[in-house]
Amino acid sequence: MATINQRKLASGATRYWVKWRLGGTRDGAPQSEPFDSQADAHTFKLHVEAADHQWPENWVPRQGWAEGWVPGHGWVKTEEEPQDEPVLFADFARTHIDSLSGIDERTRADYHRDLKRHLLPYFAKANLREPGELTAQDVREWVNHLQAGVPDPRTPINPINGKGSKKGAKRGQKNGWLRPPLAPKTIQNLHGLLFIVLAEATRTEPPLRQSNPAARTRLPRVDDGEGSREMCFLTNDEARLLIEAMDPDVRDMVEVLLRTALRYSELAALQVRDITTTTLRAVDGTRVHRGYLEVKRAWKRQKDNSFKLGAPKTKTSRRRVPLTPDTIRLLRPRLEGKGPEDFVFTTSTGVWWRHSSFYSRRWAPGVKRAQERGLGKKPRIHDLRHTHVARLIDKDVHVFKIQRRLGHSSITTTMDRYGHLMADLDETMIEAIDGTTTDTPGLGLDDQRRLRLIS
Repeated sequence: MATINQRKLASGATRYWVKWRLGGTRDGAPQSEPFDSQADAHTFKLHVEAADHQWPENWVPRQGWAEGWVPGHGWVKTEEEPQDEPVLFADFARTHIDSLSGIDERTRADYHRDLKRHLLPYFAKANLREPGELTAQDVREWVNHLQAGVPDPRTPINPINGKGSKKGAKRGQKNGWLRPPLAPKTIQNLHGLLFIVLAEATRTEPPLRQSNPAARTRLPRVDDGEGSREMCFLTNDEARLLIEAMDPDVRDMVEVLLRTALRYSELAALQVRDITTTTLRAVDGTRVHRGYLEVKRAWKRQKDNSFKLGAPKTKTSRRRVPLTPDTIRLLRPRLEGKGPEDFVFTTSTGVWWRHSSFYSRRWAPGVKRAQERGLGKKPRIHDLRHTHVARLIDKDVHVFKIQRRLGHSSITTTMDRYGHLMADLDETMIEAIDGTTTDTPGLGLDDQRRLRLIS
């Protein structure tokens, strides 16, 4: 509930402050607005409470209502005000995307694609000069529409498995849907695109909008169980079954993906000069292989769907990945007889494995054979990276080391993605705080961990 506090000024006048917390909760951010009269303060307090303890629509802090806005009536224009030319969302959005700097042309093309497919059907003709034509409610309804999808009225959808059937479906359509529901992550990306376009409308001179209607929109959460369903983790036996089901010419490639956690675009761009190996002789006379690979480049899809070598995904994706002796033994046959700039993994004709070709000709058939032999999962190529991380976490490898090995831009990315796998984190913190241990004498580390999980 909002409150009114009065304060005596040095001049003898009284200032009235309306105070509240955003959302009306105890942990909401504290807000305040001053007034010279108690009546004005009381009126503003009622507006705050009516807005669910948010800033009232079109109120400018420390200035008052936006010019032309009358609470309870809306925007009021006088006949003397000149009629501005409408600025349509479609035109403004296209121009803004074309002017964005610091992005590659493929990203720009993706923005235009998403704009055409998902934003323009709803907002194309909205006049950005008219706040009533693209409101926060319109944005919320759009998000809900993306999340719900558009069922095909000609074909009932099975309520049990969500599938349907339709003869003569257009290419790219899923059975039973004119447009299937979008994943939470996709919706977040699309909302982000809408947000930056409308944010630019508030920064123009003069501003086209007083506020961004896409601000503070509640979006579907990507961590409501969906993240764990998306990722597929393989046990050691399952991984071995999968590798053995692959065609012989790519078994080592699949195993190296599993052992290094490289992204496919990074592994396919790996060149001979990126790998450094040495052989050391141990005290007992045995040879020990040591080495590392450096991620310096990755394949990038271009606007015309061609590929070229470019920088890895992020700045921190440039990294050095230590190699195990077994991984080095897998790589060495691939390095023999090649020049420094030759690709490590190539097809029988000596060209690099394009993702679509590798997936359709090797990965999908290999997964199908593995399933016929007893594999109960359907992993994607990127799930080899997830499985690698799960193995490191199971061996209590520090999360900062995992972050560097994966090339994540921040520790937050790593924790958001894989934090749910760290089952022993709470127990470890308790032991660290109390300075005690719950270890049971006579039990090894693995047995102790299992005991904690059971208890």
